[in-house]
Amino acid sequence: MKTEDNTTQKLSNNSFAPAVQPVAATTIITDDAEILSGETSIPTQGENMPAFHARPRNVAGPLPVVLVVQEIFGVHEHIRDICRRLAREGYLAVAPELYFRQGDVADYNDIPTLLKELVSKVPDSQVLADLDHVANWASRHEGDMRNMAITGFCWGGRITWLYAAHNPQLKAAVAWYGKLVGEKTMKQQKQPVDIAVDLNAPVLGLYGAKDDGIPLDTVDTMRQALRAANAHAEIIVYPDAGHAFNADYRPSYHAESATDGWQRMLAWFAQHGVVAKA
Repeated sequence: MKTEDNTTQKLSNNSFAPAVQPVAATTIITDDAEILSGETSIPTQGENMPAFHARPRNVAGPLPVVLVVQEIFGVHEHIRDICRRLAREGYLAVAPELYFRQGDVADYNDIPTLLKELVSKVPDSQVLADLDHVANWASRHEGDMRNMAITGFCWGGRITWLYAAHNPQLKAAVAWYGKLVGEKTMKQQKQPVDIAVDLNAPVLGLYGAKDDGIPLDTVDTMRQALRAANAHAEIIVYPDAGHAFNADYRPSYHAESATDGWQRMLAWFAQHGVVAKA
């Protein structure tokens, strides 16, 4: 059926990693009639990284750029559709496969094993450098690097915070339910709370009060760090939402919070100069 924002809802289970099951029957697939989208390969650190990209079909560049950072489950149909939704808003959106060196999410049947055997082995330094190459790719494909933002979900929400402290060219960032504090390892040497003082770009954080994996006391810890750093950032907590409340393919989906978060994200981008072309 058609939703009010001209998207189509249908079952699309076969493009998700086995660890993400169960997949709900209300996956949103955006109408792509006015979009150009597809797979590409991005040169980075001597290798070619798979990525999905989407842009408006009949809008001339240069286009504002949004880097889209995956959940732990990789660049599956939901992440691709995030790119399509952003393209409908006038952005060039790119979602790279940031685990491509370490393995394939399709090889894992449960979340704990996926986290232990794949996700934990992906160095933050590698991810941040790869995202720099994604930005460079976008600049060569009608992207306007003076108007660049980033958004990410779950694992990608944490990366969004880190990238906002990494790339001085970034103009805005929106982190959806990304971990804020946690154990440090050789591969993950800092958490978002550690880089509050280093943020180059304004960050909007979107969180759920019922998120068992990101307790509210850690959100408060991050808010305190941001205030102490006088950082340009804001954190919104949705009282009725849990983790992954924007993941419309999962039982965790909370439509009201997801809709409000999406509008806040677009407004945050526009407020900080990452303005889509009409």
